Amino acid sequence: MNAHMKVEIWSDVVCPWCAIGKRRFEQALARFDHRDEVEVRWRSFELDPSAPREREGDLAEHLAAKYGVTRERAEAMHRQMTETAAVDGWDFHFERARGGNTFDAHRLLHLAAARGLQDALKERLFTAYLTDGEPIGDPDTLVRLAAQVGLDAYEARAVLSSDRYADEVRADERQAGAFGISGVPFFVIDRTYGVSGAQPADALLEALETAWAAAHPLQVLTPAGGAGDACADGSCAI
Repeated sequence: MNAHMKVEIWSDVVCPWCAIGKRRFEQALARFDHRDEVEVRWRSFELDPSAPREREGDLAEHLAAKYGVTRERAEAMHRQMTETAAVDGWDFHFERARGGNTFDAHRLLHLAAARGLQDALKERLFTAYLTDGEPIGDPDTLVRLAAQVGLDAYEARAVLSSDRYADEVRADERQAGAFGISGVPFFVIDRTYGVSGAQPADALLEALETAWAAAHPLQVLTPAGGAGDACADGSCAI
């Protein structure tokens, strides 16, 4: 692929808005005339770097404690998010979610990028957490999920048994800080344009078109003989 535009997307695999943003971006990209010249790269962002490998309690309990609301209110928030996600084709089941630390998941996403499988793994990790109820911080689970999208299971396990790609994850997070990114998803086009949040597909398409036009301005060539004859202002001088 001869990429003339690079889109980097900062997100976390336990972020429902990030999954929704992924689907909306895909819809925008499908309508973009230059989609075959766009390189997409997923960047690491941990919503809770201090999270344990596997969090105790269910997600509604955690949400209620975090925002100081009742469990009933937390469950209502989940229902509303589930309805929103369904419009974009997601089938969220927050009652199944098993939260945990996502650092290892991000390390495997860097491995997947090196093997040309990053988008496939990103999709699988979203589904694993938001739909299937897989323990997102468990190494054995992560290796199995990686293998399902075509990564070598032995290599994935070797990565998680070492510190490989840890520096790359931290570099992504430092860059997010440098850009002033405090929430995800966040889309960066050619390191020049930023779009915050899971914007509608129309807005993301507009951002792609704006960035493309800015990077590829039309250059009008005037022959030595001057401008040629043309019609203008609704009429032609004959």
